[in-house]
Amino acid sequence: MLIGAGETLAEAEWRARQRAHDARVRAWTDPHQARAEHGEKHPVYDFLFSYYAFRVAWLRRWHPGPDVALAGEGAREFLRWPEYRETSDGVTIDCAKLPAHRRAFVAWLRDSLEAMQTRPPFFGCAGLHEWAMVYRQTPAEVRHNAYSLRFAPDELARIVESQPVCCSHFDAFRFFTAPAAPLNKLQPTRATTSQFEQRGCLHANMDLYKWAFKLAPFTPSELIADCFALARDIREIDMRASPYDLRALGFSPIAIETPFGRAEYEQHQRAFATRGEPLRVRLLAMCQRLLA
Repeated sequence: MLIGAGETLAEAEWRARQRAHDARVRAWTDPHQARAEHGEKHPVYDFLFSYYAFRVAWLRRWHPGPDVALAGEGAREFLRWPEYRETSDGVTIDCAKLPAHRRAFVAWLRDSLEAMQTRPPFFGCAGLHEWAMVYRQTPAEVRHNAYSLRFAPDELARIVESQPVCCSHFDAFRFFTAPAAPLNKLQPTRATTSQFEQRGCLHANMDLYKWAFKLAPFTPSELIADCFALARDIREIDMRASPYDLRALGFSPIAIETPFGRAEYEQHQRAFATRGEPLRVRLLAMCQRLLA
């Protein structure tokens, strides 16, 4: 459904969408919760629930998004959220209830997404950000030190130093080690995030999930789930291209230290940029609807 088109869902319809969303999301959240109950850590998938701090219960919760009226007596359960109101057609979310302080964020996000639409994507970073995060560290300092690195520290450093480091994403760059930061061609800051963000970046496409849930409960939950699915696939590639040896978890390395591996990584970058494009368009439409 196009945002702004308007539709009324019978209770049987929206209940079916609610159940379908829950089933889809639980395929991701149930394993995560089972690991958490046993105190198990996962270097790939935990990131989606720790760095992206959207609670499992919130991810499972279904919201229809703007311009959808939910018919039936059961729809009144949505009135527990202050963003909803009851109309003659049913219960619907009211975009006018977006608080003023959130409007400023939505306007920033709209401008950022629009800028990304016009900025050409860059596919030449070779995924060196994860390498820069362990550059010149001792084994005890390495973040995922339960898993070995594929190279000894000196060889890992040589690999980083032998290639141009050009990370455009501040939230990756800020985790570079102190010796690695000066090696980066770009020096993004929090304030200049919108100036550097570009569609070829794996992390910029992962962050579509962050922007989707930050607009909740106005965001249709199907859009949040679509963005999560993309972020999950990207995270797998991100860590396969990292210096960590995760073969014991079923993740074969993408050897970005070789020309073949860098070409493979770029293929994934391009595919993710293509997948992210319609999601970015939907998020931009959400921002415009909320600011209308």
